[in-house]
Amino acid sequence: MGNTKSNESLLMIIWTQSLVALLGSLFFSEVMGYIPCELCWIQRILMYPLVVIYGVAAFKKDISVALPGLILSGIGMFVSLYHYLVQKLPAFHEAGGSCGVVPCNTQYINYFGFITIPFLAGVAFIVIFVLHIIVMKKHGRN
Repeated sequence: MGNTKSNESLLMIIWTQSLVALLGSLFFSEVMGYIPCELCWIQRILMYPLVVIYGVAAFKKDISVALPGLILSGIGMFVSLYHYLVQKLPAFHEAGGSCGVVPCNTQYINYFGFITIPFLAGVAFIVIFVLHIIVMKKHGRN
């Protein structure tokens, strides 16, 4: 019984994380006026459906309906990592200069010297991916 409540709580945390990431990306573009680069758009394409996927999973209290979320968040982790490397490592920096209208190596924010928008997206994807795995493992024990 305890695992069921725990899984429901974790599903709500996953859904909340995806919603915060969606709202954060919209805040940066619509309020702050930051134009997303091509890699940012890919991350948005991978993140936005997660709000619906995990919302349905939380509503149904069933992680098995959220397998597409695990796949999207897994891919999103790697896209975010690559984007972060483009921003932060000189060896990758050149690859981001010709990314599109807005260069992918542009750092609109850079808190504490390492927190950029792809960093925030990467953390969100990792949190979602790891918590999904935890819920799956707990679900398998029931």
